[in-house]
Amino acid sequence: MAQLAGQPVVILPEGTQRYVGRDAQRLNILAARIIAETVRTTLGPKGMDKMLVDSLGDIVITNDGATILDEMDIQHPAAKMMVEVAKTQDKEAGDGTTTAVVIAGELLRKAEELLDQNIHPSIVIKGYALAAEKAQEILDEIAKDVDVEDAEILKKAAVTSITGKAAEEEREYLAEIAVEAVRQVAEKVDGTYKVDLDNIKFEKKEGGSVRDTRLIRGVVIDKEVVHPGMPKRVEGAKIALINEALEVKETETDAEIRITSPEQLQAFLEQEEKMLREMVEKIREVGANVVFVQKGIDDLAQHYLAKYGILAVRRVKKSDMEKLAKATGAKIVTNVRDLTSEDLGEAELVEQRKVAGENMIFVEGCKNPKAVTILIRGGTEHVVDEVERALEDAVKVVKDIVEDGKIVAAGGAPEIELAIRLDEFAKEVGGKEQLAIENFAEALKVIPRTLAENAGLDPIEILVKVIAAHKEKGPTVGVDVFEGEPADMMEKGVIAPVRVTKQAIKSASEAAIMILRIDDVIAASKLEKDKGGEGGSDFGSDLD
Repeated sequence: MAQLAGQPVVILPEGTQRYVGRDAQRLNILAARIIAETVRTTLGPKGMDKMLVDSLGDIVITNDGATILDEMDIQHPAAKMMVEVAKTQDKEAGDGTTTAVVIAGELLRKAEELLDQNIHPSIVIKGYALAAEKAQEILDEIAKDVDVEDAEILKKAAVTSITGKAAEEEREYLAEIAVEAVRQVAEKVDGTYKVDLDNIKFEKKEGGSVRDTRLIRGVVIDKEVVHPGMPKRVEGAKIALINEALEVKETETDAEIRITSPEQLQAFLEQEEKMLREMVEKIREVGANVVFVQKGIDDLAQHYLAKYGILAVRRVKKSDMEKLAKATGAKIVTNVRDLTSEDLGEAELVEQRKVAGENMIFVEGCKNPKAVTILIRGGTEHVVDEVERALEDAVKVVKDIVEDGKIVAAGGAPEIELAIRLDEFAKEVGGKEQLAIENFAEALKVIPRTLAENAGLDPIEILVKVIAAHKEKGPTVGVDVFEGEPADMMEKGVIAPVRVTKQAIKSASEAAIMILRIDDVIAASKLEKDKGGEGGSDFGSDLD
């Protein structure tokens, strides 16, 4: 509200909250840092887990940064930006979500120190942008080229990404599954590999142990055979994929059929039966002994299919149909009449099996399947969910290396190298930006420091030791949290795709810069609460 010649001018509605200048920056930085602190304890092999309970009482237990932030009901707009950092990291690199958020939080903490010294946000932003750009160059320099055909390297990266998650007891076994799955679906395009993760299907079933998780070279479908008279097991399967209902079609427009005598009714029913039999005859004629139908199958059609010993499954999801096509080499046919023997796919075995008391269809033994399924087992629902998250991360990490062919040491080694090199770079830049670049470098040390803290070690002592060893022995020296000493992470097999570290620094610096740019927050009043409570924004209240 402003005064104009004694008249009040109302610009914003009642109940609006506004924070300007340092207040806005302080609140935004605080909110973002709280988010970073929340996930910080989950970082590394010795990180702890979080239990999240939603409004319905559903429980999620995880230490996956992206999952934690996704499950939290976050209100503050600056805090929501940190959630976006984790989501972007998960989408682009697949792993390192916690790293990205922790770095973003530390960058903001270091920026606040500069703002308290009356350094203008624009200078901090410029310094951070220079540092982030230089960091990408340094990472390209220290990244090591690897042979993407080398399964051992891929396995080490997968093991590194699984370590610290609930499934780590079986990390070697799960890493092998992840590597095998990615190598199976990888396709060479113009000399480089491309991996479409949609071709790796995760199917979860409680029961058994994590060790019972396995890779199926084909597709597992959570459906059952439609008719009890059909075979439950077909060897040497010839598979037809039909995107049409095996039913008598209804007319497109509203139509009325007038039947005036029993003979006409009989003829009508016989015609329907004939049409259905012809459909089934066509399937049998081309040599198919297994049929997957995206839509429904009429009872009569089921009867004929069972009579001819054809295994049929109905209402199969479109995504599963596409995976079946990729795995078996079959073509999806929209009209049964167009079906030919060339359209059929092949599999050594199609079988209905009971998994955890439920029927599932296994399509196995495909020649060179470009779609595979990982059947995940575990003692409880929470274990199965966490194994799935661990495997998803592992699969994405292997994909990154297969596509890029570049790795870096993990365990805080790249962050220490960046901190040392950016300190030198800051001196070259000079001016007030030098301070911002030095603070950026200092912020990156939060990763090795947090790894040490989460392992119950003295972070300052470890950091001093690791930096000294790093300067002496090179950029692969990081924190060995099991021994509590500096160690060469490459030798230990603790490695990560360079894409993970590059994306983490890119996402973190961009988010920090965006939050630092904000100097005015105008929060509209909330709508009246359902329980007759007062309106008014709670922009600041969730920080109290």
